[in-house]
Amino acid sequence: MAGGGIADGGPRKRAHLYTHKFTPYCAVNCFFGSLGGFLFGYNLRVSDGVTSRDDFLQEFFPTVLERKNMHLKETDYCKFHDQVLTLFTSSLYFSALFTTFFASYLTRKKGRKASIIVAAHGFLVGAILSTCAKSIATLIIARILLGVGIGFGNQAIPLYLSEMAPAKTRGAVNQLFQLTTCAGILIASLMNYSTETIYPGGWRISMGFAAFPAMIMLKGGILCAETPNSLVEQGWLEEARRVLENVRGTKNVDAEFEDLKDASEQARAITSPFRTLLQRKYTPQLVIGALGIPAFQQLTGNNSILFLAPVIFQSLGFGNNAALFLSFITIGALLVATVISMFLVDKFGRRKFFMEAGFEMICCMICIAVVLALEFGHGKELSKGVSTFLVVVIFLFVLAYGRSWGPLGWLVPSELFPLEIRSAGQSIVVCVNMIFTALVAQLFLVSLCHLKYGIFLLFGGLIVVMSCFIFFLLPETKQVPIEEIYLLFEDHWFWKKIVRTDQDLKHQMGSQQTDQDLEHQMECQQLFNIPNKID
Repeated sequence: MAGGGIADGGPRKRAHLYTHKFTPYCAVNCFFGSLGGFLFGYNLRVSDGVTSRDDFLQEFFPTVLERKNMHLKETDYCKFHDQVLTLFTSSLYFSALFTTFFASYLTRKKGRKASIIVAAHGFLVGAILSTCAKSIATLIIARILLGVGIGFGNQAIPLYLSEMAPAKTRGAVNQLFQLTTCAGILIASLMNYSTETIYPGGWRISMGFAAFPAMIMLKGGILCAETPNSLVEQGWLEEARRVLENVRGTKNVDAEFEDLKDASEQARAITSPFRTLLQRKYTPQLVIGALGIPAFQQLTGNNSILFLAPVIFQSLGFGNNAALFLSFITIGALLVATVISMFLVDKFGRRKFFMEAGFEMICCMICIAVVLALEFGHGKELSKGVSTFLVVVIFLFVLAYGRSWGPLGWLVPSELFPLEIRSAGQSIVVCVNMIFTALVAQLFLVSLCHLKYGIFLLFGGLIVVMSCFIFFLLPETKQVPIEEIYLLFEDHWFWKKIVRTDQDLKHQMGSQQTDQDLEHQMECQQLFNIPNKID
């Protein structure tokens, strides 16, 4: 059972019996299941590109355009500081964090597919409305609908991929979500760059393009299979076994299927998964998976650099076209890093990627802060050499993030939760992630304006904290079957003191007492020469 322990002899005895082969059936389902990641990345990136364009600003934010033109030939940290403009971006995240709780119920009761289909509808309608928008209010409504797509998609897709994937390749398969997210960001940058010369209204083409992948996602969501875990949880045992055999490429799935049924029995006994998540034995999953990692993923500062790259590069003195091109380079680094992580994360493990990349990110943040402190501000333009150095350092930072906190920020939480709290836990993950994404997006430009280069030192300090968090609290989860990961916390030097429930303590004390009674009985038998009748 997902809530059991080592002593019950349950799942741990069956793990070595798991078998699988690569199957096109699994690959196709995972591909269509991951398309929500593409739309997540595309809608995050495309809006941040259009906010630096003159025709968009002229139509919706003329005061920002006026301020931008005043500083056209000088550098200024505060050039793009406008809270309504920032709300255009962050409304997406606020919508996502509210809708993820509705997605949790749908994902648990009706399956992962249902949430993926709802997400596709949100992306489709939001993209169409964005293209037709004539007022700020319409733009915000469109962003809210896109946020519905993100809320449902990000809740279901990481679970879908983790449950479909075999244990030995779960890290690589789950990172399809991050890979498609990066692809979406990359295509959005290309669209922004290619429509830059279309004036006015080129931004509408960029925003409306998202409707095409949304239609593909909707069609794929309808056709793809439900996960075996979800089918068992809903009581469709025959269908679950059939899907499990197809995705594993073998009929020999008895061991894994029995684990799924055990986990499902535990899950069906839970009537309030959110309240259950607060129980003592789930504290590690709550602290690490639901709160720590999704919050820290945004506090690395990467998304601020990545999604606001055109604005940042313009603030640092680059032209509009140059800013879009340079941001395209950083996104390419993110895509390359994700591919590296996909191929190596199941070999080297999650912890090593977190720690090694964290050290690189700290060094990069310090370098950026030092250069800006010495060379930037007060109308002083950056030299070509300094500008090139900054681009290289940002490239290296994104490369480090892209193989650690980027993909692992979604992979590790989706692994940690047992089936009975999995949908609820993933909702908290999305909610916390969106809260911190929205806060960082809403506050980054104003922080850049007031803290100047100090904002990068702040991010560097936060990366030190989160690296310590990973080092001390996260056990290695590579190649561990998803329904057995809870066992890692029972052996962990810190968490084992917390997850041990009162029932476990009574059981342990009872076992100790039984052993003492047995020893006492044997002594009495030997003393009085009583025949041994103990089995």
